[in-house]
Amino acid sequence: MEYKDRDTLERGFDHVKQSPSAQGRLELIVIRPDVNQREELTQGVLDVEQGLIGDNWAQRGSSQTEDGSAHPEMQINIMNSRLADLVAQQKSDWKMAGDQLYVDLNLNKENLPAGTRLALGEAILEVTAVPHTGCAKFADRFGREALKFISTREGLQWQLRGINTKVIKGGKITVGDRISKI
Repeated sequence: MEYKDRDTLERGFDHVKQSPSAQGRLELIVIRPDVNQREELTQGVLDVEQGLIGDNWAQRGSSQTEDGSAHPEMQINIMNSRLADLVAQQKSDWKMAGDQLYVDLNLNKENLPAGTRLALGEAILEVTAVPHTGCAKFADRFGREALKFISTREGLQWQLRGINTKVIKGGKITVGDRISKI
């Protein structure tokens, strides 16, 4: 796979920074039915207990909990769609990042601190304090330069790898829905 170089990533960062701050758009919904499997949806259902219905979050568990169960503060992963577009070769590659929701919204820590609630379709999500960080899988899928880029101090401030959220109120979501701070 061909990866974007650091200069390309740096040049594209201004476009990411121009993401709307208060109200954006849901660009992509992805479920992960099993390890390394991704399916794009046009509609989904968010559930307080199960997260995104059809996704393996609840079954997969987490190394960050004592008993290995699913981490309640990492239920729904959200990535900025402009950043996904910047690191990927094409839109069909976005889903390889491993997030469930891709939104055109400013994810900067100042704009969306932990505790911020987001209305999306019929659902409400809450941003959690657990950081969403890059890993070896991200580097394998988008290149080492992309991992370094999202891991800089500025990249961490802008939460370029994305944010973790939990479902506060379940409901139907559809690609194209407005996502807004409440």
